Amino acid sequence: MGCTPVHSAAQGCSMSVMGDLTMSRVVPSPLPQSQSTMLSILWLLLSFVVSLLGFYVSISCPHGKQCQRALLSNNDIFLHCNSPGAQWYYFLQDGTNWSSPIRSVSNIETMPEGSILLRSPLPSQTGMYTCIDKKGIQVVQYEIDFQDVGTLHITHRGLGQAPLQNETLSLGQKELIFTQWEPWQDCNRCGEPGERKRLGYCYIQEPLEKPTPCQLYLGSAILWSNRMRPEMQIEACHVQCKTSDVKNVFFDNFELSEESGSAWLTCPFGSIYRPVIWESNSTPLTWQGQLSGQDVSTVLDPSSGGRRLQVFQPAIYRCFVQQEFMARFNPKPNLDTLEVLLREEARQQQEARETWKEKDSILQKLKLMLLVGTVLGLSGVLLKLFCSSQSKRSNQVLLVK
Repeated sequence: MGCTPVHSAAQGCSMSVMGDLTMSRVVPSPLPQSQSTMLSILWLLLSFVVSLLGFYVSISCPHGKQCQRALLSNNDIFLHCNSPGAQWYYFLQDGTNWSSPIRSVSNIETMPEGSILLRSPLPSQTGMYTCIDKKGIQVVQYEIDFQDVGTLHITHRGLGQAPLQNETLSLGQKELIFTQWEPWQDCNRCGEPGERKRLGYCYIQEPLEKPTPCQLYLGSAILWSNRMRPEMQIEACHVQCKTSDVKNVFFDNFELSEESGSAWLTCPFGSIYRPVIWESNSTPLTWQGQLSGQDVSTVLDPSSGGRRLQVFQPAIYRCFVQQEFMARFNPKPNLDTLEVLLREEARQQQEARETWKEKDSILQKLKLMLLVGTVLGLSGVLLKLFCSSQSKRSNQVLLVK
């Protein structure tokens, strides 16, 4: 039975977005050197914690039920089983049986409450995952098809790019191979033009039967087809902003590699299952620019849904997850650059002092001119009054004679 991220428990499995780390946001502002150093250390610690706890998508299934899902490889997944001390078994498509405990599997971690976390699952880990409680009773069972994200077919409606077309297979039942789309994700920006994406998975359907994720349908059968791959479709969007009281801002300094001349930036709590957007000097880095070849200074990683960004020039980069400001990446200055910056700052301060002296001199001259003008004006008024008084006295003397 298939389901989408918005399906309820009554409809089968459900998917939600989970984050293990919550902290109050820091308002970005100019900081003293000591505070800046402390923030850098704090960021390193946070990066370590985030790498351990991570951010992942949570898949749940009603108690005692079997749920079928298509997901993408290389993106962390959390499978729920609310039964402390539960044991896990799973059967892979290649016929390999794995029994609990599964500590020997390097990318699978067992949680105390009974759930498991699959980090960067491989397409080869497609199969059936069963959770058994301490009494030997099946709690939940997941049939997961980890479709290869490396073959992701990306299209943008604004560029007139079309998704993959349906095809008919020749396996004896006139099977139809098609893309089953999930709902559109939220717009990655608000209050201005943005983009949103939706994921689609490869499904096969026999006549009068329910569709099944491609690899789960084929099982151990080998079939190569260019049509058997997941998709991601992108389109333009525009939504109003909503107020948010909680803010999380991370700071990091990066430097370009001398060998490749680039650096990879990772947005905290970003995921292919969540809308992520990057900005460089207030210029949005969008999928439309990437797919049209107009933006050559950066590369969005398709396998992470844009969570990772490859940059080739030093600049200030910011990332947003679901319209929330998450991180700011500053270029790390080397010693030569720092010396140049210090010299430039000293030069600007000297120019500012000279400009102020010049302005002060002009101001003093203006004050002097104003004072002279005032004195001359008052002198003229007094002289006029004095002449008028002398004229009146002369007239009075003539009248007496």
